Order: sequence, then structure tokens, then C-alpha cells
Amino acid sequence: MSGAPHVPVLLGPLIEAVSPIAGTWIDGTFGAGGYTRGLLEAGAEHVIAIDRDPLAFEMAEDWIDDRVTPVRGTFSGMSEHGLVDGVVLDLGVSSMQLDRAERGFSFQKDGPLDMRMSQEGPTAADLVNTLDEGDLADILYHYGEERASRRIARAIVKARPIETTLQLVEVIEGCLPKARPGQSHPATRSFQALRIAVNDEYAELADGLEAAEIALKPGGKLAVVTFHSIEDRMVKRFLQARSGGGGNPSRYAPAREIEAPGFEILTKRAVAPDADEIAANPRARSAKLRVARRTVAEARPVDRKMLGMPQVGEV
Repeated sequence: MSGAPHVPVLLGPLIEAVSPIAGTWIDGTFGAGGYTRGLLEAGAEHVIAIDRDPLAFEMAEDWIDDRVTPVRGTFSGMSEHGLVDGVVLDLGVSSMQLDRAERGFSFQKDGPLDMRMSQEGPTAADLVNTLDEGDLADILYHYGEERASRRIARAIVKARPIETTLQLVEVIEGCLPKARPGQSHPATRSFQALRIAVNDEYAELADGLEAAEIALKPGGKLAVVTFHSIEDRMVKRFLQARSGGGGNPSRYAPAREIEAPGFEILTKRAVAPDADEIAANPRARSAKLRVARRTVAEARPVDRKMLGMPQVGEV
């Protein structure tokens, strides 16, 4: 398979953690295809590659062969494809999306304020220009952990209509102090929040983790790469709850029924990229990898509030 794209984040540690690799795997976030390539090269016989972005498979036409089944859709539907030996999820935005100004994901490139991974449904511009100030503030705060959410939401409403990424960046920069060397751009959290809202990413993650538990054979591996604290918290709490380590949320709460664990956690602590990987790919800086192995226990739903999933009104 020639013409390999960029190496995805934490690929080496991920392959090492889930080895030996054989049988059928699901790459639930195909993107530029880096994890699918890595799985095939490490011994997977077949990969079901899922992505909601139609561009992902168009760009991979020159190398996908009969070992890869491309599926247009979201990874929350992965259990529809039968039992598999492993599932890999990379929750970051792909370089393919960030690097194209017309997709509207990047605060560093001027383009339409879009941010739709599927290229369908309401855009970020739709949210920015139609939601009331309170709903916008809630999205920025709960999805992006932006402490200046109310100030930014007030400025957005005052500046409407906002149609492009750099228009929005200008509004946000007017609300926040200039970033010091080494700090993230002032628009980072707001753009993250809007992207998550547009693509309903937290609900997709919760549904996807449950779908992975259903799809995995006993002994199958689940590997998830996250890029910010809320995602990592949700994955960590899901695996804790389904490995028997969740405990009671309060000592005053009734004791929970003891459930047979659905997973065995293989990474006791999240795996982070080393200095060499961060130097080669600064986008890897915030990445964390968690890996678990499926047991024979029955799959069960998990309470969203227990996952720490932010609760924001319908958008």
C-alpha cells in the first residue's frame, strides 16, 4: 500500500498494546486511514472502516483493497457488522479536515464556519447565528470548558451575522487576552465546543462505547485515543464501570447490584505520546490512549451522567 498518509497519533503504542492482532477489526474513525493500515500491517485479516465523512473514502480509493470494507456512517452503529476481534477509535479531528479551509474546522484558516464531519445537517454558522446567548454560553462552557463562555457568547450575539472562521476568531480574540508563548490560541476551546455540538460527539462517544462492547468477541480488544479531558474522562469512567471498578457514586447511595465485568483494563494509566512523537506531531500533545479486553459477560448500558457526559439542552 503505497502513498501512506501521515502516521496517526500513538499508533506504535496502540499496536503494541493490542497485539497479537488477527481476525477482523473495526476502525471506527477511518479518517486518512492510518490506523487501518497499521492494523493490516500488524496482522489483521480484515478491517471494517467506518467514517461519517464521505471525503475519507474518496481520498483512499488508490490503496483500499479487498481487506478493507468501507462503511459510511458513525461508529455508534458498529454493532450492526457482527462480532469482531478488535475496535479502534481515534476521537480527534483528522488532518484531512483541519487542513482544508473550506471545511471550517480550523481557527487558523479562513473558510465558511461549517465543522460538519458528515457534510450534512446544521453548520456551526447555524448555531452561532440562531442560538440565544444562554444556549451558546452553555455549549462553550460545557463542551469546551471555556471559562469566558458568557463574555464570548454575548460578543457573538452582538457581532451577528458571523459566516466565516476568521470572523469568529476575531470576535473571540476581542474577549480574551492574547495568548502567551506556549499557550493555546484563544479560540481553541470555543472551536472545540462548537465542533462537538455540531457533530453531537459526546452522545456519539457514549453510544459508541456501548456498541463496541456489543461488537467485541470475548478476548477482543478496545483501544480509544482521546484528545481532551472530557473525552478521556468518559472513556475512563466507562471502562472503570464495566470492569467492576466503578464503585458507588456516594457512600449514602444504595449499594449497586454487582455486575459481571464486561472488560479487563489493560492500560492501568492512560498512555501518552513520548517527546519524539510530540516533536514530530504537535497535535499529539494532548492525546491519551486507553485499552481494554472484552470478557464473556453480557453487554450492558451505562448511565450517561455516571460517565461525566456534559448535559446541554437540545441544539
